[in-house]
Amino acid sequence: MRDLKGKWALVTGANRGLGYRITKFMASQGCNLILHSRDLKHTEKVYEEVTAMGVDAYCIAAELSKPEQVQAMIDAIKKKGTQIDILFNDAAVQIAYRTEYFTTPVSDYTESFMINTIAPMMLCYAFMPPMIERGFGRIINTTSGIQNEPQQAGYSASKAALDKVTKDLGTTVEGTDVMINLVDPGWCRTDLGGPKAPNDPDSVIPGMVLGAFADDKKSGRWISAQDYAGMTLEAALKKFENK
Repeated sequence: MRDLKGKWALVTGANRGLGYRITKFMASQGCNLILHSRDLKHTEKVYEEVTAMGVDAYCIAAELSKPEQVQAMIDAIKKKGTQIDILFNDAAVQIAYRTEYFTTPVSDYTESFMINTIAPMMLCYAFMPPMIERGFGRIINTTSGIQNEPQQAGYSASKAALDKVTKDLGTTVEGTDVMINLVDPGWCRTDLGGPKAPNDPDSVIPGMVLGAFADDKKSGRWISAQDYAGMTLEAALKKFENK
């Protein structure tokens, strides 16, 4: 298992839901953190919690639907000189559930693709090349197993596009210590998933973070977080790397 103590991780959507759980777990492993949300005030609580755990952290804000704000976030991180070792592209949006799906508006697609596909890839394109130069890096892109639901076409299509570009990028670093993989948390009771979802959001750990700690130099994989619910990180990694 890779020791990530002292490494820097950028977590998008770090203030709530699955991103919050990823953030707290990574802090428990000694990982320093850049905490993203749409507004700096949203990350005040988690910033206090993780710094109390003894790690370094700072907050950064960007509206992921606006590419100029995503680029400004990238520029700010680079200007600060932070070496991003781990990238968790967790933030996402599910625009609407369209029972009249033949009238799905174009905006469902444009907003979904900007937040769920384009913004994550802007971050990958910004921070993956330095990872390759240094010979180490981990990128974990949160995806979705949703299918056969035209009612959520914008969301599912944007995640399918994220899957494609992640797997394609993975072929360029296969066999190296820069790894890029996908993780599906399952349907969880979060703000995005809603109260009727079957899975407790706490069940996503350790599955959501396996891609950061794995050390087998494989990329482009789909990780189902629910396959590792209730396991220790060590046990989950053993199961994962033996697949």
